[in-house]
Amino acid sequence: MKNYRIVLAYDGTDFRGWQRQPNGRTVQSALEEAVCKVTQKKTVVHGAGRTDAGVHALGQVASFRGAFKLTDDVLFRALNAVLPADVRVFSLAEVPADFHARKSARSKVYRYRIVHAPQPSPLDRRFVLHWPYPLDLRAMRQAARLFVRTDDFTAFSSNRDRSPVRTVARSEIRKAGPEIVYTIEAAGFLRYMVRTIVGTLIEVGRGRIPPGQVEEIFRRKDRALAGPTAAAKGLTLVRVDY
Repeated sequence: MKNYRIVLAYDGTDFRGWQRQPNGRTVQSALEEAVCKVTQKKTVVHGAGRTDAGVHALGQVASFRGAFKLTDDVLFRALNAVLPADVRVFSLAEVPADFHARKSARSKVYRYRIVHAPQPSPLDRRFVLHWPYPLDLRAMRQAARLFVRTDDFTAFSSNRDRSPVRTVARSEIRKAGPEIVYTIEAAGFLRYMVRTIVGTLIEVGRGRIPPGQVEEIFRRKDRALAGPTAAAKGLTLVRVDY
């Protein structure tokens, strides 16, 4: 029995998220079906992050166990041969028995892309949020820095988690041509947390929420005070660190 770690990417547009569901196409199901097709064995594939419907990944990590007759190189090539075109495995390697893609992860990095221009490129339409209206980038940067903290992120989530305290190590905005790119890093995230933070930052950029009001939102733990949940298509899981 070997323990495998894979690094993969996917276009999340046509998936209902990572996690296997009774109905609907998911990334976990696609991977498990591919492993079964190649090895003739049913295998559970664990992902580092359970990305939501429409969210993409460049550096998702997954792990699974199996006693297969195939070499690692043949297994790697065979998986890519049978996976759908919107999922690609970049690497496959054996790892120690105690490695688990989710439980062993130390931090995850997500990126959200906003095209701040009259019209977006049609080549980017599946991966960016188009925003043609004025935004105060300086205020957005000021607000973004306030999310670097260990705190209760209930106000920036759609659910009531038993452990809503999260530690955000990085929260920053940079401008790259017409794109506003938001990057956030944390050991773990609540459901819709990143997209709600992005929605709040956009409201700051619009002048509807003063940057300093972020502190009040944290204090009151009231979801209604934060911004709307930004569209899933702009969000990508960039990297998982161990």
